[in-house]
Amino acid sequence: MKEKRKIAYSKRKSLYGYGFISLWIVGTVVFFVIPLVKSLVYSFSEVTIDSGKTITEWVGFDQYIKVLTEDEKYTEYLTDMLLETLWKTPLIIIFSMFIAVVLNQNFKGRTLARAVFFLPVIIVTGSVYKIITGDISSSGNNSTEQFSTMFSTDLIGEFLEFIGVYGISDKFNNLISAVADNIFGIVWNSGIQILLFLSALQGIPVSVREASRIDGATAWEYFWKITIPYIKPFILANVIFTVIDTFTNPLNKVMERIGVMRNQWAFGEASAMSWIYFVIIMLVIGIFSFLFNGKEDYYE
Repeated sequence: MKEKRKIAYSKRKSLYGYGFISLWIVGTVVFFVIPLVKSLVYSFSEVTIDSGKTITEWVGFDQYIKVLTEDEKYTEYLTDMLLETLWKTPLIIIFSMFIAVVLNQNFKGRTLARAVFFLPVIIVTGSVYKIITGDISSSGNNSTEQFSTMFSTDLIGEFLEFIGVYGISDKFNNLISAVADNIFGIVWNSGIQILLFLSALQGIPVSVREASRIDGATAWEYFWKITIPYIKPFILANVIFTVIDTFTNPLNKVMERIGVMRNQWAFGEASAMSWIYFVIIMLVIGIFSFLFNGKEDYYE
């Protein structure tokens, strides 16, 4: 009788690893890769549903041209989304960095303050956000209306008008109004960024802080010459996360428009919209990565 050939221990470990991720591989292929390829094919085709079957007719770039030239809502929503990302991303990064620096200090109630700023990450759902900001129609629900009006006051606009700054130009007024109306959204979407910056700040060695104090560095010098270089990699990570989180938010108008076209069985147009949106997201991420990813800092 032939003896059974034993499998080497290293090979068995490899097989165990492949077995462990086998379900993930199957799920990725079935629920991600195949739909992704189908979506790409649909974007170049005229898709019709007949007797429960999907019929595709190759039309080239006609769907992309149709979406960009005939669908005014999509191009309008896309432009608004790009402008919103352009001004909203720096504000979220600056705000989250400031809050992380504050939360990294020793003060009473620090744990509670950290929990408050991280709370939106735990309960981040579209329904909760809509109720808080008043986007949901709540006829007959006085409690919801009263709760939502807390975030709809124009205190900043009234203050700027009081000091004589508000009436400079229409564009400036619109920008200030947009920022003021989205203050709650900026705070709501900064939880993960604050957490990442906080972990970076806690990674600064104590010896560096002590050395800076011995050398007589001020808090301003310490922030720019020690804090910023140490958290620079996290700035880029937070920028990429913020851009993706903003673009993929199911509450934004572009995503809603794509969903509407899909529900109307216009799979070709919806797929073309999705791929245009995907390419734009990649371009925006590339631009931000180029701007924020300067030469690296090296420390002995």
